[in-house]
Amino acid sequence: MTSPLLALPGAVAGNGVDAPVAAHYGSFNGEQRFLESGEGFVDLSHHDVLRIEGPDRLTWLHSLTTQHLLELAPGVETQALVLSPQGHVEHELRGHDDGEALTVWTEPGASGALVEFLERMKFMMRVEITDVTADLALTWRPATGHRLVPRADLTRYAAATEPAAGLWAYEALRIARGEPRFGLDTDHRTIPNEVGWIGPAVHLDKGCYRGQETVARVHTLGRPPRRLTLLHLDGSENRLPAAGSPVLLGEKEIGTVGSSARHHELGPIALGLLKRNTPVDAELMVDGVAAAQEVLVDPEVGLHVRPRLR
Repeated sequence: MTSPLLALPGAVAGNGVDAPVAAHYGSFNGEQRFLESGEGFVDLSHHDVLRIEGPDRLTWLHSLTTQHLLELAPGVETQALVLSPQGHVEHELRGHDDGEALTVWTEPGASGALVEFLERMKFMMRVEITDVTADLALTWRPATGHRLVPRADLTRYAAATEPAAGLWAYEALRIARGEPRFGLDTDHRTIPNEVGWIGPAVHLDKGCYRGQETVARVHTLGRPPRRLTLLHLDGSENRLPAAGSPVLLGEKEIGTVGSSARHHELGPIALGLLKRNTPVDAELMVDGVAAAQEVLVDPEVGLHVRPRLR
């Protein structure tokens, strides 16, 4: 669903799944700076939004996902995953409850498969799932995080909350924080331990859920198969690597690159999923671009080692 904010002065549309919103409004470096200073907002209205209501919603989702939801307080944002029986991440969702319903958002185009799964798992539970993407638009502000606003009010919200920052600025800051994006920095083999989701999206002290055995075993024994890494790219190439490109150590392929961006201070950066035993000080090549590593996920225990920012 194309955002009306693409009509704002200087707006340039994004690419791929992000095409419905602005990549930038004329100065993505400047937009990064004012987001870091706590000003402005980002239009994320291309994300899918679901409303899950009914008296059994939290106990039901608690049993299906990696997150502890039984005592979720109204207004508190949470993140949860749905895993395969082998522990691979199949779905990722974030949202908050208002006491009557849990409203969640997913990556653009990801809600269809999630709804299909949830509908199959309802059985006799008193829950109803509604796609409300046409009614609610996701936004983000530095001070308050994600917020859903009525889609019909998005233009008025932008005028009251300006300046607007594009997705390039938002993504650059996200990548610098080491926060993976589902479907871009993950693949069908990803387990939560590899990408730093133990804690933010996976609660280790809750009851059984699908895939828990893999998560618990890797957490207890350590040594996840791969590790999320921040890649500092050689800026002299003046280009960013294509998502999905192999990461090479000499002639050997040791991982893939996911999302990338130009950070106003760090320069070109990217997130890569690398084999766990890749030496942390090794220089790598990504799509013909030299890259140095900054450790995000400890290769032995599978926990995020960088401080998390909002």
